[in-house]
Amino acid sequence: MGQDLDKERFSEAEYTRFGERLHEQLGVLRELLARPGFGEGPTTIGAELELFLVDEAGRPLPRNAETRQALGDPRVVLELGRFNLEVNLTPLPLEGRPFERLAAEVQETLTSVDRAVEGGGAVPIGILPTLSPEDFTKEAISDQNRYRAMSRGLRRLRLEPFLVKIDDLELAVEDVILESANTSWQVHIRTPPDRFARLFNAAQLAIGPVLAACGNSPFFFGRQLREETRIALMEEAADDRDVERRYRKDGRVTFGSDWVREGAYELFERYVRDYDPVLPELTDDPKPLDVPELRLHQGTVWHWNRPVYDPSGGGHLRIEMRALPAGPSCADMAANTAFLIGLTLAQSERDLTEYRFAEAYQNFYRAAMSGLDAKLSWPGRDGEFPAADLVLELLPEAREALLAAGVTPSDADNALDIIRQRTRLRRTGAAWQRETLATFGGDRERLVRRYRELALSGQPVHTWS
Repeated sequence: MGQDLDKERFSEAEYTRFGERLHEQLGVLRELLARPGFGEGPTTIGAELELFLVDEAGRPLPRNAETRQALGDPRVVLELGRFNLEVNLTPLPLEGRPFERLAAEVQETLTSVDRAVEGGGAVPIGILPTLSPEDFTKEAISDQNRYRAMSRGLRRLRLEPFLVKIDDLELAVEDVILESANTSWQVHIRTPPDRFARLFNAAQLAIGPVLAACGNSPFFFGRQLREETRIALMEEAADDRDVERRYRKDGRVTFGSDWVREGAYELFERYVRDYDPVLPELTDDPKPLDVPELRLHQGTVWHWNRPVYDPSGGGHLRIEMRALPAGPSCADMAANTAFLIGLTLAQSERDLTEYRFAEAYQNFYRAAMSGLDAKLSWPGRDGEFPAADLVLELLPEAREALLAAGVTPSDADNALDIIRQRTRLRRTGAAWQRETLATFGGDRERLVRRYRELALSGQPVHTWS
């Protein structure tokens, strides 16, 4: 989804030919994944940071194209909403001091984007508290063919309005623009094909307790909703299952419904089988390794954890972990990454297909709703536990796995100690927002201005006043 399309309208013939290309390229991918030595190499990690642009009052500012042009930084790309930008961080080896380096690049790019915003700045936060219904018009969609085409493609599938029901909030929306209300911190880890299934399943299990410690989206349209309201909002704002697609178990944004048992191909095949094309752009004379239509289609299925095939360097696989919110600071995002990567590596040593998938599924949604107060279960342990207790118990496992992967002990300790202190103090980004809004007498604009100031400081949220 990083590049624009040549056009925004497609014929039914193009949809048909695109579907044929998908099945052709599935066969190509299957052969690639079966090649001896495919995708081998050092473990690397990467991340994508989505940002809100705000004016000096703290309201959303629709100036992403102008800000990107002023920056001239190829790492920065447009997102769906005109008040959103995305920063693609530089991939780096897991060995050494990856989290220190990641935090430094986040701080550098966040500061640069903030300075480039004329009449405002940038905010890394799951959902901007000052958003209002008036911000989500068709004119709010970024001026790119791919976003207009995506909107048309999803409306082609869903003739009914998109229905959003979160606690006492109910909305009927005619377009996918509500997706731009959410910004994420998306983590990638490279994996060889023979390790993919175990690592992917481990990421599915790990994300529950990790998300519980990372909540940063408590408000939407003036309502206090969930610790990570973004999870429910994203799932419902892009659900293409209308009356003709009730048969499909999973929405376009979903956690999934079972463990992976064979490998990455199993998921790519499922995406082609279960999800209709949205962006049927056809490539002229594609290179054999590129499978461009398959990769474009895969980029329009937004599972919280999903496979990525990258043709660069002879081709490799990654797992993209999409469930974490943006923010609050560079230190917090690096710490969240360390906990998620470490716990995923630790859990990949066991065969999780022996455990009930429902445990991981329930943990994820309970964590999104209640954060550190959620009741979570864990394989091999009887009963349910407060999420805060489980997080503290799992931190040593995450540390051990990071050290085994070659992370410098001090780097792992510095990152995971932020999670430990945040959990002990129960000072997530969501908790800070709730407390500060109460202190400010409900003034959401003042809340955003104070949040931006502290986020730019680089200090972890549990230290914020």
